Amino acid sequence: MRKATRAITLAAMLVAMSVVIGIFCKNFLNFGDGLFRITFENLPIILSGILFGPFLGAGVGIATDLISYLLSAQAYPPNLVVTLGAAAVGFFSGFVAKYIVKKSGYMKIIVSGAVGHLIGSMIIKPIGLFAFYSWAVLWRIPLYLLIAPLEITVLCLLYRNAYFRRLTGL
Repeated sequence: MRKATRAITLAAMLVAMSVVIGIFCKNFLNFGDGLFRITFENLPIILSGILFGPFLGAGVGIATDLISYLLSAQAYPPNLVVTLGAAAVGFFSGFVAKYIVKKSGYMKIIVSGAVGHLIGSMIIKPIGLFAFYSWAVLWRIPLYLLIAPLEITVLCLLYRNAYFRRLTGL
């Protein structure tokens, strides 16, 4: 019971962090009416997948996307394909961390984050945004070739801290 409460509490904190990071980045690092947006909101989603596995990682991605939508001033309904992309970031980073790269360390963080970004951010999310931006959405892919390594680097730097490793169990 205590372990489940801890996981849910940390997952909720990661959702809150992701929402705050997303809102900040959408307001201050947004270029081209949302098409070219530098955001680091996937960092807590990737971390949740690594820490708690694919299903809670996907849940954090879904919750983050829907709460971010509710807190935004958008007049159109949520794009469920983009929500699926956020879920995929958490799911695939968790799947890789749990079933493919089992040994803790930098390799788990790097491979999990890269696969999560590749499938969720570079494949699924652009498909969902294609209706709004047409072929211009393909410019998001090279953007994520820069964002993904930055997020993974931050996670690796956090992993260097002994307190972070003890807190997360990595």
